[in-house]
Amino acid sequence: MDETAHALGTAATLWELVARRAALTPHRPVLLQGERRLTFGELRDRSERAAAGLHAMGVRPGTVVAWQLPTRIETVLLTLALARIGAVQSPVIPFHRDREVGFALRESKAAYFAVPGEWRGFDFTAMAGRTGAPGVFEAYDSLPDGDPSALPAPPASGTDVRWIYWTSGTTSDPKGVLHTDRSLIAGGSCLAHALRLSADDIGSIAFPFAHIGGPDYLIMLLLYGFPAVLFEKFALPDALDEYRRHGVTTAGGSTAFYAMFLAEQRKQPGRKLIPTLRLLAGGGAPKPPGLHHAVVREMGCALTHGYGMTEVPMITMGSPDDTEDHLAHTEGRPPAGMEIRITDGEIRLRGEAVCKGYLDPVATAAAFDADGFLSTGDLGHLTDTGHLVITGRAKDVIIRKGENISAKEIEDLLHGHASVGDVAVIGLPDPERGERVCAVVERARDAADPTLSDLTAYLRAQGLAVHKLPEQLEVVDELPRNDALRKVLKYKLRDRYA
Repeated sequence: MDETAHALGTAATLWELVARRAALTPHRPVLLQGERRLTFGELRDRSERAAAGLHAMGVRPGTVVAWQLPTRIETVLLTLALARIGAVQSPVIPFHRDREVGFALRESKAAYFAVPGEWRGFDFTAMAGRTGAPGVFEAYDSLPDGDPSALPAPPASGTDVRWIYWTSGTTSDPKGVLHTDRSLIAGGSCLAHALRLSADDIGSIAFPFAHIGGPDYLIMLLLYGFPAVLFEKFALPDALDEYRRHGVTTAGGSTAFYAMFLAEQRKQPGRKLIPTLRLLAGGGAPKPPGLHHAVVREMGCALTHGYGMTEVPMITMGSPDDTEDHLAHTEGRPPAGMEIRITDGEIRLRGEAVCKGYLDPVATAAAFDADGFLSTGDLGHLTDTGHLVITGRAKDVIIRKGENISAKEIEDLLHGHASVGDVAVIGLPDPERGERVCAVVERARDAADPTLSDLTAYLRAQGLAVHKLPEQLEVVDELPRNDALRKVLKYKLRDRYA
């Protein structure tokens, strides 16, 4: 572990971390976007000027400010300006619309709402008006500005709730998750130390900065002092020029991102897609072992995957010095300070990176046990080496004729079939069996539609028990996903095919 990064990770607040890094390496770049370049010193100075402008508008310590902005330099400056004041901020993914935005604004009791104006053909300012949002201001390419000498002292406590994040939408009811500066720093430190990155690396943020992964990644940049390329809009192959131009060494986001990179690599086998790339890393969704091996073999880079959630931004993370078997079949190990307890097969968590609960106190009481461990709803076990293996979601276990079937086990096997681009296995109500196994397949590029007999024969050949074989197959052009890390929304599939 880098000693400087470890020392920086003891900062009480996010703003203290920014100030320490800017003092160490003021002239090193931190944010790259198109032709724009921002150094750590400029990051501190411009954020503080924006904080003074916000303070002049009436933003004070504890004021709730919601923001719905794309991944831009200005967005990072705004979030740090709010951290400098000690405001409570509530990031909202840019793809949400009236219903979700109105819900977040009401539940958080936001006093201000920052929007991008019109972005990608949608008028966010008009939507803010329809939702009755208070204190609306645009923060796409300019921010409030003021004299930092008018600011009060920065916040000293890192354990006060200053962040309200929203669960990612894989269920129909989002929850406001309460975080502190210290819980986010602890999560980002886990990611940073596991990946073994250095000041010579060049990272990338291709997912919405409003996602819980945003501060994870920003904290990693601050701890290790290297820059990242920001992508306001991510699409392949269009984004490849930026990866190549800046010499990105580490990329990723989630399993869906790995699959997209791999699909592009397969268009030009034998020629490395991004010449400087040495590591893909991410989390947020299950990672099939077959996809891991294909990426490493065909893209010529390492792949490390981790486990996190809105409530705990980083729980475990694979490390480049793990064995290939551990990298393919586990989610890595937890950092010091993260306690994992397996209770009746369910993963429970306690540690500094765990959230303080939810906006709804009833939800908080239901989520934590008597010993203060958070119930994740995920199933898994720890290996003898301390690596975590996730076997599925508690709600994702299919009960067929009294037998428990793991959807993830079937999905991992089906990912190896040539006609399968992606797959979600769900349980559907069945009057005879209780539930029947249904495979919803997103067809692979240029592949013929698989048949149920094709897939069951393939699974039999892989040694899957007969009672676990799918009894229904649905082939789709695209699986429904959320807009943050592209997680498959299984509840929509259950509704559609029930």
